[in-house]
Amino acid sequence: MRKILFGLAAVAVTSAAVFAGEFNKVVSVGEKAPDIKGIPAILDGKDTTLNLSDLKDDIVVVIFHNKGCPYVIGSEDRFIDFSKAYAGKGVKVVAISVNPEGRDSIDAIKNYMKEKGSNYLYGYDASQAVGKAYGATNTPQVFVLDKTRTIRYTGAMDNSPMDESKATKHYLKDAVEALLKGETIEVTETRPVGCGIGYARNK
Repeated sequence: MRKILFGLAAVAVTSAAVFAGEFNKVVSVGEKAPDIKGIPAILDGKDTTLNLSDLKDDIVVVIFHNKGCPYVIGSEDRFIDFSKAYAGKGVKVVAISVNPEGRDSIDAIKNYMKEKGSNYLYGYDASQAVGKAYGATNTPQVFVLDKTRTIRYTGAMDNSPMDESKATKHYLKDAVEALLKGETIEVTETRPVGCGIGYARNK
């Protein structure tokens, strides 16, 4: 049975369809996604490099991730299940940590992935440049990129990051399913709910 996290104050999580750009002040749905290049990463327990241009999948799901965030921990099983479910369908899941140096490292990420059984590509950008380019403000925060690497959805994975059993709206899954079927995505942006990303002022 999955562990459900307690001990944090209850947070009302609401997300609804909005015009692109309402919650993200840097990028909008329909824009080309910022490039991701030369980021140290881990895949299947091995060191690699994350370059967006190397990914040939029809859909790329970028998740801004922080392994110490309770909201991320509460969603981790869902990330793993999602990555596994769509692995053979032309969908690539990529997690990125933008924690500053001293709060994260490739070795720490490698240990985390081994402990959790995480099966996606996980990059670490200590410079925080990628997070800023995407306008990422929270972890977890999701971006769905189509074949042309245009942003097609951004925001929360679902409407209950801390407790899977209470999730009634599955924004990420719905967006990806719509793209795979060539259909219109009904909800293209939601408010990301989770731990705030702390950007260094000199970055």
